[in-house]
Amino acid sequence: MGGELAGTAVDNILPLAQLDHPLEGTKMVTSTHPESHPDAHPESAGPQGAEPLASDVADVELARRNMVEQQIRTWEVLDPAVLDLLLRVPRECFVPPHLRTLAFVDFELPLNVDGVVSGETMFAPKVEARLLQELGIHPHERVLEIGAGSGYMAALAAHRAQTVWTVEIDPRLAAFGAANLARAGVRNAHVEIGDGAQGWAAHAPYDVIIVSGSLPEVPASMLAQLKPGGRIAAIVGTAPAMHAQIITRTTADDVEVLPLFETVARRLRNARQPSTFRF
Repeated sequence: MGGELAGTAVDNILPLAQLDHPLEGTKMVTSTHPESHPDAHPESAGPQGAEPLASDVADVELARRNMVEQQIRTWEVLDPAVLDLLLRVPRECFVPPHLRTLAFVDFELPLNVDGVVSGETMFAPKVEARLLQELGIHPHERVLEIGAGSGYMAALAAHRAQTVWTVEIDPRLAAFGAANLARAGVRNAHVEIGDGAQGWAAHAPYDVIIVSGSLPEVPASMLAQLKPGGRIAAIVGTAPAMHAQIITRTTADDVEVLPLFETVARRLRNARQPSTFRF
């Protein structure tokens, strides 16, 4: 792991040794930011903190670089800061332990924790990377993520932002994501339990909102929680016709939509289906 990234909030980096109690089980589960100190390597620890073999570490690093070179770059993700971030934040430490060998594959991974099928998934790495690049998060910005899942997207955003709030409706996944963030040394991302399908007014307004799931349409209540100039990254539509979009609130009453790519993603839980009734 290298030194400081341009545009990162290095004040929020916490050495792993200081994380004595990463999870307390409160409604705001924890706060956390990936360690940047050159002597700290959270990716080198196994599921129980066991020391891995040198060959295992080399294999993981090769797989990580192959992910960036073969999946990410070919998907028009060329921002050096984003590419460096994907090399530094250990994705394998955010997936369920039994799926760690698949951490860098080019498809969505199921988020089944402690043998319980959650029905939720992680986006494929290239989708996470492209959304992060197109959002262009700045160090002073406040970010909301809806659908914390494993905590990985929140960890990426936290490297770029001032503060990240990530909301998860499933308490088991909220605890899983919070523990992952804490182990990675992230302290400016806060996991909260609740239903974010209409947004999350508790900390509004936000500069950036990331929807880690698909929506039939972006609700007006979510748009209202954006500052002027704020951006939403969302996958919008109904299968098989869904599009990833960046939606920018240009004024109090107007938005601008930038289509990115076609994809299909699991529906955000409790997302409201728009009425098809017409007069």
